[in-house]
Amino acid sequence: MANFYSPQTYGELNEGISQVLFSEEDIQNRVLELGQAISRDYEGCRPLLVGVLKGVFPFMSDLLRAITIPVEVDFMAIASYSAEARDKGYVRLQKDLDESIAGRHVLFVEDVVDTGLTLNYLLGNLRARGPASIKVCALFNKGRRRLISVPLQYKGFDLPDKFVVGYGLDYRELYRNLPFVGLLKPQVFSPGR
Repeated sequence: MANFYSPQTYGELNEGISQVLFSEEDIQNRVLELGQAISRDYEGCRPLLVGVLKGVFPFMSDLLRAITIPVEVDFMAIASYSAEARDKGYVRLQKDLDESIAGRHVLFVEDVVDTGLTLNYLLGNLRARGPASIKVCALFNKGRRRLISVPLQYKGFDLPDKFVVGYGLDYRELYRNLPFVGLLKPQVFSPGR
């Protein structure tokens, strides 16, 4: 993958980052490794990759290109709730899958898994539709925030329990386009700003 990042390229966005945790190269190398593992494990199965918009799309796009077997893709979207509602596991589908997953091998692709509440709900919803199998691939794992144990068959990186942005992860819809993942400066999201 080409490296498009330079400090000048993302000028104003860079000002909000205190530290880069995972470089573009780190991420692309790990995505390639995940794609190779998925290609081996699903050989002959033609899996359906399912992602939840919006944050997953950079990872899903790169992962799709790293997989060397035939695959299909579909997306869901969920309502954006307050942090308090999310912490209670409230989920409302805004967009459901376009395809039936009955009898299909489903690989649920997540950008980040933290409490596990939303993922647990979505996996239960998908299991009720009768897939042949369902596994999870998450690029980022915030295990310290986990409230419900959820299986992660494929995992990219462990994240600290801090506010991170980039590579699909956002703060108020910004920073998703950064090719790396970094810590957001506290003054960016602190009250009074």
